[in-house]
Amino acid sequence: MTSMTGDKGTAFVLPRGATGFSSPEDGPLPQTDRRAFRTALYAAARAARGRVGEVEEQTYPLTFHTASVVHGAAQSTVLCHAHHPWIAFARERRTWYTDRFLTPPAWAHPFAVAGFAVLTGEQLATPLCEVDTSVLSRAEWRQVRCYGITTLGGVLFNAWD
Repeated sequence: MTSMTGDKGTAFVLPRGATGFSSPEDGPLPQTDRRAFRTALYAAARAARGRVGEVEEQTYPLTFHTASVVHGAAQSTVLCHAHHPWIAFARERRTWYTDRFLTPPAWAHPFAVAGFAVLTGEQLATPLCEVDTSVLSRAEWRQVRCYGITTLGGVLFNAWD
């Protein structure tokens, strides 16, 4: 499991597959359990006293699944990393995210109960210089530089090609 900035000074450690890139010689990337995500999503919608809206499974080059929870007049966008059990929240549906992540809503607890790490907007805004990026390959660093990514959230929830 990935370290999630626990004690002060402990960096978020990026595991293989965090960027969605891989080399054929390294074998396939891990896959987040989509069924577990959907189950937690429906439980979260019930906790929000709402309903699940649109659900889009990850397709290349996205690194995440996208869903929405409709509660009252509001709608929340839920992001689920395709290769690691990370959940994030955003204001709107986009093809990639570098910023504008939201604080997890009170009804996000079913994701944690299901074994997902619910990432905060503050965590996702962490500058890359404060993240353990030692596993990133040259190709991944080229993408980071090419797209001007400077935060953890930008590395995790991207659509690099």
